[in-house]
Formats: sequence, C-alpha cells, structure tokens
Amino acid sequence: MRTSVFLYPWDVVGDPDAPARIAELGVQQVTLASAYHSTRALTPRHPRHRVVTAEHAAVLYPPDPARWAGHDLRPYPAGDWAPGDAHGEAAAALTDAGLDVHTWAILAHSSRLGAEHPATSVVNAYGDRYPWAPCIARPEVAGYLTELAAEAAVRPGAHGTELESCGWYGLAHLHAHDKIAGVGLGDAAQYLMSLCFCSVCREGYEGLGAEPDELASAVRRALEPGWAAGSAEAGRSGIEKLLGADLAAVTLDWRGGIARTFQESAVAAVRAAAGPGFQVLLHADPVPYHTGANAGVDPAHILGVADGVVLPCAGGAAGTVLPPFADHRSASAASAVPAASPVLAANFNVVSGMGGSPASLAEDAARAKELGATELRLYHAGLASDADLTAVASALSHLS
Repeated sequence: MRTSVFLYPWDVVGDPDAPARIAELGVQQVTLASAYHSTRALTPRHPRHRVVTAEHAAVLYPPDPARWAGHDLRPYPAGDWAPGDAHGEAAAALTDAGLDVHTWAILAHSSRLGAEHPATSVVNAYGDRYPWAPCIARPEVAGYLTELAAEAAVRPGAHGTELESCGWYGLAHLHAHDKIAGVGLGDAAQYLMSLCFCSVCREGYEGLGAEPDELASAVRRALEPGWAAGSAEAGRSGIEKLLGADLAAVTLDWRGGIARTFQESAVAAVRAAAGPGFQVLLHADPVPYHTGANAGVDPAHILGVADGVVLPCAGGAAGTVLPPFADHRSASAASAVPAASPVLAANFNVVSGMGGSPASLAEDAARAKELGATELRLYHAGLASDADLTAVASALSHLS
C-alpha cells in the first residue's frame, strides 16, 4: 500500500540526514505541513534543537502579497520556528531523496484569527465565543479559508494536498491547555455545544423556520441536565432526543449545506490554482455533523468532490470510519460510468508516547485494507522516537 508520513518543515530544515532517514522507512510520500496551527513539537533527532514552539497559526512559506492585497483576513507568516520558505526548502530536500511531497494545510483552526478578528468565531448558545474555531458560514471566513487553501496547497514541487479542518470546528478540538472534560458530554451534547449562533448562523436558522433566540434557549434547556450528571446521548437520534426532531433538522440542514458548499469551494480553488493531475484529499469523518480536524462529511458527496479522504483509524476506529466510504467507492466502481477510484487513506498514530501503536502497524494496516483502505498515512515521523521508526520500517517491509 502506498504510504505517506506526516512531517513539519522544521523536522527537515537544518537536518541534512532527515530526508534519507524518512526514505529508508519504506514510504513513498511525505505529507508536509504548509499551513499549521499553534503547537509545541518535539524534534528528537534534530542536530540544532529539541523543541519547536509555533506560537500561532501560520503559513510555513512566504504568503503572496499580491494575492492578499485588500483582504482584511490574511494568513500569518511564521516566526523563527519556520523562517523564510521553510516549506519549500524542506520539500526540495525530500524530493531530492526520491520522495513524493504533498502539502498538509490546516484551514478552520486558528486562535490568533479569532483573537484579532472576534467576529469570525463560532459563538455557542450561551454566547461564549470559540476563538480557535472560525465560523465557515460567514462569507468573509469562507472566502479567506478558500483562498488560503489554494495558496497553501499549491506549493512548488507538491503533487497533491491534504486539507485538514475543512469544515465545521467546534468545542472538542483543541485549545491551549484544554480543561473541558470535567463533565462527560456525549456525541449529541458535543454537537449542541458546537452549534454556532453568530449573526450569519442566526439568519440561516431563521431562513429555515427556526426563531434563533428560541433555538438557543432550546439548546440550553437540552444541555442543562448534562451539566449535573453528564450526557451519553449519541448519534442523530440522540440529537433529536435532546433538541426535538424539528429543531434538530433545522440545525443539521443549515450546517450540512454550509459544510458541503465550503468543501466544494475549497477543492475547486485548489484545482483551479494547481491545474490537472494535482491530488486533493480531505481529512474526514463519515458522520456529517462531527466537527474538528477530521471534518464531518457525507461520504457519497465528498467522494464526488475530492480525490479521496484521509480517515482517523487508530485505536480500532477503522471498523467505524472506513466502511461508509468503502461502500460508496465500491458502488462507484460498479456503475455504468465509473469515476476514477477515490483514495481511502487510513491514518494511524505511530508515536507511542502519544498513544500510538507502531508495533501493531502491520496488523492494523492489513485490517484497514480488508475494510477498503487503499493507502496509509502515518502520524508523525518527526515526533516519533527511534524505536517507533524502527517498528514502522519493519511493518512496512512486511506489508510490501
């Protein structure tokens, strides 16, 4: 199976041994961050540093001044953690080592954007603002993120891209030093806490027949018992149980339509900038109302828009997330006029210190292939220990 590892530019820039070390793992591709959120990352083998602190969401290349002239919202250049064209320098070194480079662009996740432009953020039913979560229903936000997708995806030397956070962001993922797990919120309550009540979303609900203040009150009433005892409700039926079928339908219709439009626009913008032959994948979740890095999508819709998806399969999740996409992929292949077969990339965490399981990679990958996966993604070769990378190389040699 074709395999790609995730990397940051700072894993490569300044470390002349990094490209060969990655190639020796037996992978064919690197998914290299070009636009990324704030993070603190370990670099266990770098000759010059051990910890890189990315202070805010930034692009890891010089943004084009002409592209962003006249825009109120624009990408933030990186600081000293990725100076100059760090992405381009790393991409060139990896290409010279015989690796195919694809970009990795984070879209709807930026605390600095929310801090400097408060009106761009999701606002929950209590009036709390989520500065890390841009509201994709707002035209200025969708326009900015679509433009960012085109620029961050199509970097020199890249043959494709993976768009992360290409959809709604919500409560659960992630903010600095998160302390939100004190009360257990099930799938349905997480959804209610992720509903946006900014001015644009309020107008959207009203256009679908729900009075926004009454809807917000209904959300608060539905959540109230959970603050005392937690909530285990899950699935669409759980949302309908908490909120009522009619109001649940309004929110799902509004958010689903916005997400689909945004995803279509982002993919179209990348393709227009890149030209033919450039692969566009989305990090995705098969439950349309899920929020976060792996944006909720309708599998049938998104496989007709993008060239495929990257799916979170660690911890036994493959059996849940792969079949909905595999079923649609099989149906497309059997149709009278089959489309190009979409990529279903199973993403596994191989950093044991972060809960990954590199020792079981061969078994996990084989299971994912049985469930319909066509490729592998491994998170994250720059963060993994030497022992983790040795286990990855051994697993990939057996798979080949």
